Amino acid sequence: MKQISKKQYGIPFLGLLILMMVMLSGCGGQKKEEQTEQKIITCVDDLEGARIGVQLGTTGDIYASDYEGDDAGTKITRFNKGSDAIQALKQKKVDCVIIDEQPAMAYVSKNQELSILEEEFAEEEYAMCVSKDTPELTLQMNEALNELKEDGTLDSIISNYIGEDTAGKSPYISPEEIERNGTLTMATNAEFPPYEYHEGDEIKGIDVDMARAIADKLGKELVISDMAFDSIIIAVQSGKADFGAAGMTVTEDRLKNIDFTDSYTTAKQVIIVKSSDLAGKLSIKDKFYQSFIEKDRWKYIPKGLLNTLIITLGAGIFGIILGFILAIIRVAHDRNEEKSKMIKMLNGIAKVYLTIFRGTPVVVQLLIMYYVVFASVNVNPIVAAVLAFGLNSAAYVAEAIRAGIMAIEIGQFEAGRSLGFTYGQTMMYIIMPQAVKNALPAMCNEFIALLKESSIVGYIGLVDITKAGDIIRSNTYEATMPLFTVAVFYLIIVMILTSLVGRLERRLKKDAR
Repeated sequence: MKQISKKQYGIPFLGLLILMMVMLSGCGGQKKEEQTEQKIITCVDDLEGARIGVQLGTTGDIYASDYEGDDAGTKITRFNKGSDAIQALKQKKVDCVIIDEQPAMAYVSKNQELSILEEEFAEEEYAMCVSKDTPELTLQMNEALNELKEDGTLDSIISNYIGEDTAGKSPYISPEEIERNGTLTMATNAEFPPYEYHEGDEIKGIDVDMARAIADKLGKELVISDMAFDSIIIAVQSGKADFGAAGMTVTEDRLKNIDFTDSYTTAKQVIIVKSSDLAGKLSIKDKFYQSFIEKDRWKYIPKGLLNTLIITLGAGIFGIILGFILAIIRVAHDRNEEKSKMIKMLNGIAKVYLTIFRGTPVVVQLLIMYYVVFASVNVNPIVAAVLAFGLNSAAYVAEAIRAGIMAIEIGQFEAGRSLGFTYGQTMMYIIMPQAVKNALPAMCNEFIALLKESSIVGYIGLVDITKAGDIIRSNTYEATMPLFTVAVFYLIIVMILTSLVGRLERRLKKDAR
């Protein structure tokens, strides 16, 4: 069985950890903040010995890594999202954050206690990544990109998002007369304004409009797949996306695995510091409005909740069916003294299966399922998630059922056979009803764990309820309200499941009388 201590009840472990950090910082956290020594960063030279926050896999992460392990004791803390790094800076968990200039400006504009140092950390050029297996696509995209540069379309797109006087004045509009033949899939991380970000039901930004303009030039329909930043190159390599665009910089390490188009803009890596403790305090009402009512952000929650329930239910049913089959194979091997070659072979396969799926993290299994097993198949991410979680769940269900069967005295099995029942009839009518009753609590725990494990599907571009909360956080830079909301939804679902299982247990006990 899985460890019940962190999976049996409640909300996903990572979400719980973030939630606890937010609560501690907001409730009675002032005394801790006063005791925390925060190094003052005024220039690049001050980074030695500092606690630096970066977004995982970005060029800020790459450049900052040069300081890691130095004699001054510089510590690099890597976050999945830039907004999480900013939250850590506000709570004095890091001394500064290194990130791209334009997202930095967006963060600072909504957090008045933060500021950007005048001295830039590094200068870089952005490009789109394309698989090495599709050099013709790289060539076509470069040609389209050059046309956009020459006719001024690219400058117009950039100025529509950047600049006090030009922002919002030149939105890109696709020509209506284009004949489209096929799709062009873009992998991105829509938590990087103004290059890509969520606004209502759409993903907008410089990279998005540029990609749409390139798709128009190529006569393709643009399809956007939102995922974790560090999954973008994997998605492009595996063919799940045709190209990736998310403020990506060309580096020597990346060039070993992926190709890049020509550069489309120059950017800077800057340093954000906490310059003041005077932050604007929002009331609970204002936080609720900002998180859910403003720009209809509440719509992410039901969409994410639906995906969570679909994945959990589908994976649960699949896991129970496969788990029963595996359990029967294992019991047939353990209970029969004269074992046929077929039973021995099937038992060997089942043991290897259980070892692999119980011995490796489910997030790794999910990524392998989507980016390796279905590398050449354009499968719906929900299908890949159901299969990955179902296969993982089956390993635990199998052992729960096997334990339930083995707990039944062998005499009952022998009594059934002596009455003329076949092996299958004995298992179906005598053994299995009791085994299910014995294994029901463990299976309930597994289903609850499965519900919470689904919170990692953002790695393959799916929006579940946890990802919905992340989207809201990345837009509002306010963590408390969306995290509490996500936690409450998980808790309500778990309580409903626990209540239903309790009723089922009471019904089974009543029928047994």
